[in-house]
Amino acid sequence: MLSRPRRLPAPALPNDSAANAAAAAAAAAATVLSILRGADPVRLLPAAGIAPTPALLQHLRPALPTLPQPALPALARWAGAAAAVSLLASRGLFAAAWRLPLSPSAPPPPLAAFAPLVRRYARLGRATAALRAFHFLRRHPDRYTVDGGDEDGSSSAAAVSPLDLVVDALCKEGHPRAAAQLVERLRREDPGWAPDARTYNILLNGWSRARRLDKVEKLWAAMRLAGVRPTVVTYGTLIDALCVMRRPDQAMGLLDQMREEGIEANLLTCNPIVYALAQAGRFDDAHKVLEKFPLYGVAPNISTFNSLVLGYCKHGDLAGASSVLKAMMGRGILPTARTYNYFFMVFARKRSVELGMNLYSKMVNNGYAPDRLTFHLLIKMLCEANRLELTVQMVQEMRNSGFEPDLATSTMLIHLLCRRHQYEEAFAEFEHMFERGIVPQYITYRMLMKELKRLGLVELVQKLTDLMRSVPHSTKLPGSYRDKEGDDAIEKKKSILQKAQAVSDVLKECKDPKQAHKLKKPEETDVEVADRIVANIRRRVYGDVSSTGPSLC
Repeated sequence: MLSRPRRLPAPALPNDSAANAAAAAAAAAATVLSILRGADPVRLLPAAGIAPTPALLQHLRPALPTLPQPALPALARWAGAAAAVSLLASRGLFAAAWRLPLSPSAPPPPLAAFAPLVRRYARLGRATAALRAFHFLRRHPDRYTVDGGDEDGSSSAAAVSPLDLVVDALCKEGHPRAAAQLVERLRREDPGWAPDARTYNILLNGWSRARRLDKVEKLWAAMRLAGVRPTVVTYGTLIDALCVMRRPDQAMGLLDQMREEGIEANLLTCNPIVYALAQAGRFDDAHKVLEKFPLYGVAPNISTFNSLVLGYCKHGDLAGASSVLKAMMGRGILPTARTYNYFFMVFARKRSVELGMNLYSKMVNNGYAPDRLTFHLLIKMLCEANRLELTVQMVQEMRNSGFEPDLATSTMLIHLLCRRHQYEEAFAEFEHMFERGIVPQYITYRMLMKELKRLGLVELVQKLTDLMRSVPHSTKLPGSYRDKEGDDAIEKKKSILQKAQAVSDVLKECKDPKQAHKLKKPEETDVEVADRIVANIRRRVYGDVSSTGPSLC
């Protein structure tokens, strides 16, 4: 008899340290809020010695609307203007967010402090508000300071100019058209002005994110026509866009063009090509590009080889993936958990339990630490292969590695226990999910409830009902789920629809009167036959007895 899964020990390893860190951040946030709501926060908050860590700032977010207005300058001075503005904008407190960087008592903040405001406007679809912010910053350059940027256009757009700040925000939040229209409007207003390489790079990236290769190519042509010299960032954006749209051959041509123009390639320009070729199954071409890396002055890294391993695994070629693994280790590049996970994806899909467990043993014995996805894939493989003992063992190893089972893991285990008719153990794991603060999926609840009712386990049915009533939960089911219909009903519907389609095809294409006559009753026309079939399908499949027309029954 299998021991109840909820009795498995959960050793206090990395997860407990993470929980302790979260608790410490929450306690520090409570102290900061207490100071901000009290007297003289400007003096007391720095004296408290609390650092504004990202975790702490996240705990502050829900309480921001309740803070008094005099506390906001203290918050900005302690956390930094950019961080404070970002916090306030994330809660929709735009008026308060604007007051912080524009405070007359404080020195002008860096331009980057306004970036969270513009970005939040763009994220909310308020492109007009983002443009108003741009025009304000353009008219008042004394309200902020500007940092110098890199010549290749790789530095933060928010640190360089108001135009790049707003164009970057609009493009990253899915509004490249608004960004392009702004640039075009500025060009019409001042014929002597033209966007530089940095602005072109941002627009290219925006259209690339939107999967508008036609716009990318048009903008690239306009950039060349304007005589703007492209940078490595420009070529990297173009190559990535072409590879995403499955045009690696054009991307390879850009690599040669870069070399002709004296622009040094890097991994960001070369790796996407290897990835695209591997995904397309063009492994010979991918290896040829890899052989050219020294010609471009680039050395492959773990991402390069992972792209090849993923491609081989996607196409089911484990031998090819293994050869890449050996080659990368021969170069002194050690595989990561992600590298091994590509193999485990294949094993999980094919339910190759022995191969999967052997590779897992080699991985652990060689000192490579599995991650959460590794355990997910292995547990999925074992559950689909109906290997309960190994599944429970893997869940225990997952806990020993510091990963507490999550919703997906527990759901797979419950479904496996139900398939093996071990419903009490399934209920124990279901109950344990609540103890860990995880709300099970509604489909899991329905499945378990149905089986417990069938077995007459009244006490467990009541406990299960009480558990689900104790928490808010969705009652939606997947479209493929049929709770009231068995396999026979589903197959019957499929058969009816297939027969109806066959009759429809014959009536459309059949030129032999004798063959068509077999499908009709005497004196029936093709239209009447079709009406009769439709009416029958409605009656038998959908229960629509009101439809007119003769019946086959």
